[in-house]
Amino acid sequence: MLSRLATGGGVFGRSCFRLCASPGAATRHLQQISKLSVGGRGVGVTLHTGAALFSAPVRCRGWNTATLLKLAAPKQNACRLAQLRQTTTAAGVAAPVTQQIPARAQKIVGSWLLVSAGMVFGAVAIGGLTRLTESGLSMVDWHLIKGMKPPQTQQEWEDYFKMYKETPQWKYQNREMTIQEFKFIFYMEWFHRMWGRTIGLVFFLPAAYFWRKGWVSKAMKPRLAAFGSLLVFQGLLGWFMVKSGLEEPGDDIPRVSQYRLASHLGSAFLLYVGLLWTGLLHVLPRQKFEMTSQMRQLSKYAHGTMALVFFTALSGAFVAGLDAGLVYNSFPKFGDRWIPEDLFNFDPKWKNMFENHTTVQFNHRILGTTTAVAILSLWVWSRRLRLTPRASLALSCMAGMSVVQISLGIGTLLLYVPTWLASTHQLGSLTLLSFAVWLATELKKLPK
Repeated sequence: MLSRLATGGGVFGRSCFRLCASPGAATRHLQQISKLSVGGRGVGVTLHTGAALFSAPVRCRGWNTATLLKLAAPKQNACRLAQLRQTTTAAGVAAPVTQQIPARAQKIVGSWLLVSAGMVFGAVAIGGLTRLTESGLSMVDWHLIKGMKPPQTQQEWEDYFKMYKETPQWKYQNREMTIQEFKFIFYMEWFHRMWGRTIGLVFFLPAAYFWRKGWVSKAMKPRLAAFGSLLVFQGLLGWFMVKSGLEEPGDDIPRVSQYRLASHLGSAFLLYVGLLWTGLLHVLPRQKFEMTSQMRQLSKYAHGTMALVFFTALSGAFVAGLDAGLVYNSFPKFGDRWIPEDLFNFDPKWKNMFENHTTVQFNHRILGTTTAVAILSLWVWSRRLRLTPRASLALSCMAGMSVVQISLGIGTLLLYVPTWLASTHQLGSLTLLSFAVWLATELKKLPK
């Protein structure tokens, strides 16, 4: 039998010696200590026929070459071999080589991801106010660098105002607007764009630093690349959305495409969920408890509820894009009917789901009510199970926020969509989604 000990693919040590071993018990013992891998160095024993060749000196948490050879002898019992197995396993010998990132580094990376998620949350808030104040169409061009500088002189303001007067929004809605009023909507859109650029800096610069420093694991790298791509896509999609509002409208009301608005908001929500999810997994310590069949069902239900919250929020983007909150300002009925008569007025019928004001509001009401019932049912069901304190807190926050959110939605509808209340309702949806993500990560961290 011939065995060779190698480190990192190369021969370990400078001196070698040969051991002649006859077939039998020694062979069986050598077979059991072959194919060893020590830490990140890749020290291994490869089994051959003939004699045993060991490189020296070799150490595995106190086990040198002589010890390994003694263990290979027939007279050694199974207890000594079990001791070797236990020692090498504790040292990471039997386990595959994995990249070890310091705990402090993981906390720093997780905190950075949570800050990035908070920045995206702020972008959604500012974007909602920009949409509600109809400020998004005030800037008629897009430049990555040049667009960072707002007008400085009176002449520059006059030039920008002149360009705005060429838009359908000014022609059909704001012909009485003064230059001072124009400055307000211009700064709203400018600030929204600058916030987006700031998110890019906050994300990409630390990402490059952490990547180079080795604080990003192999599994994490594709995820960071996806976040970065989604962030760039967000900026391009935002301008694509604005362009739709600069075209001549089919009716007398110029507005951005509700499809592009929903895509812009939906991608922002996806980016936020990804950053928040990953950040929480990096920052929050693991909490263990028994994963029973009921707990597995609860986890699946929680993930399904999180998806329901997301799609309910996405349906709200169609309501905002069509100003569908300004029809049927009554609750729970639509006027004096439970089911409105004009629910399927458009042909083909599928267009009603996305272009009919009544149908879009009807869908959002149904989804909102269903989501609230699902969350409260999840909370009631969880009372019979033993959750960790943090998971229980996340679920309680989620249940309470669902009641607040549906109350905000009803109030927004009954009061004819005041800006402050509609903006609060939009942020409420993202807050509710945050609690859902928190709960899902707590349940995902349970051992199988």
